[in-house]
Amino acid sequence: MYDFANSGYTTVVITAIFNAYFVAVVAGNQEWATFAWTLALAVSYALIILTAPVLGAYADAHAAKKRLLFVTTVGCVGFTALLCFVGPGDLWLAIALIILTNFFFGSGENLIAAFLPELAPGEALGKVSGWGWCLGYIGGLISLGCSLIYVTWAQGQGQQAEQFVPVTMLITAVLFAASSIPTFLYLKERALPQPHQAGRRVVRQSIARLSETLKHASRYRDLMRFLSCLVFYQAGIQTVIILAAIYAQQVMGFDASDTMLLVLLVNITAALGAFAFGSVQDRIGHIPTIALTLVGWIIMVLLAWAAEGRAMFWLAANIAGLCLGASQSAGRALVGFFSPASRRAEFFGLWGLAVKLSSILGPVTYGLISWITRGDHRLAMLVTGVYFIIGLVILMSVNVHRGRQAALYGEADL
Repeated sequence: MYDFANSGYTTVVITAIFNAYFVAVVAGNQEWATFAWTLALAVSYALIILTAPVLGAYADAHAAKKRLLFVTTVGCVGFTALLCFVGPGDLWLAIALIILTNFFFGSGENLIAAFLPELAPGEALGKVSGWGWCLGYIGGLISLGCSLIYVTWAQGQGQQAEQFVPVTMLITAVLFAASSIPTFLYLKERALPQPHQAGRRVVRQSIARLSETLKHASRYRDLMRFLSCLVFYQAGIQTVIILAAIYAQQVMGFDASDTMLLVLLVNITAALGAFAFGSVQDRIGHIPTIALTLVGWIIMVLLAWAAEGRAMFWLAANIAGLCLGASQSAGRALVGFFSPASRRAEFFGLWGLAVKLSSILGPVTYGLISWITRGDHRLAMLVTGVYFIIGLVILMSVNVHRGRQAALYGEADL
């Protein structure tokens, strides 16, 4: 249910509505607008990178995942609601609020992921993770659908983007808050507090615990290889997520309603991909599943780059949807499979760190290329495909059996 709740934020704010609104209205379609958007997100991801390992270590030591999740939820919901005050020219207000909302969202994403191994045995991690991602895309569909209904009505009344986009921020915040309630009512903190030295400051204690994990990282070399792989292929995925609406409007000539409809349908294919590939992953294995999705991503990038008409672009977008649900679910499940039970939140903090690093690398690369080339979004999209190729090459060196044994032996030693 939390996947259901928080997906409205990424769908409406990051992927479908506010990103294009930021470029076209807030920044006035300046040549640097896309780069400014990616830089704002990069700052938020950098903050998450600095704090996620410490939060994860603290959550493990004190069995505090649920408490911290509540704080991050309140933060993301509150600052998302404040986006309703952003209008034309309010560049710095928009940047500040995006940094804050995305920081709280990303921190909560790491925490909820750390519950996964408590809820499913190792052989079913892919399936349960797939269910979560599937519900997430349904939640995104509902948030975007409600926003689309309102936007269609507002446009019928002659309203402009600066009038109807702020209301969609309120819709998203309310739905996020309401949908997260079952999580805080029913989800149990099953982990027990880990031994930790009393009297030491929380941050120093958490850093010391994380340093111990990194010191023994050689035990988990397949986890580390996969995290390296994940940095690259997620760089491509995060670029598509963050810049899809901007590409659709700037290159393909979509308006706000067209873009929202596109993302709406892509969310349906993403939900199908997450659900179907969750079972496929448990059947054929983690590595073949992820490799299959990376090939799909490469095909999608080539189609989007070559698309002149809308039909080919719609095909590319729906391939992206299928691969999106599958690759996100499979990656999260594999990290859980490689993680010792007593350090799950900490290792998912490392997973979150890798994803956030990729969220800086890919979108900033895209934004920088589009700025340097004075708006050549096609070239920027083509370069994005390189990240999927690098990820696929690294993936071939990951051994699932060895990585799982390392996690089990590591747990016995901790």
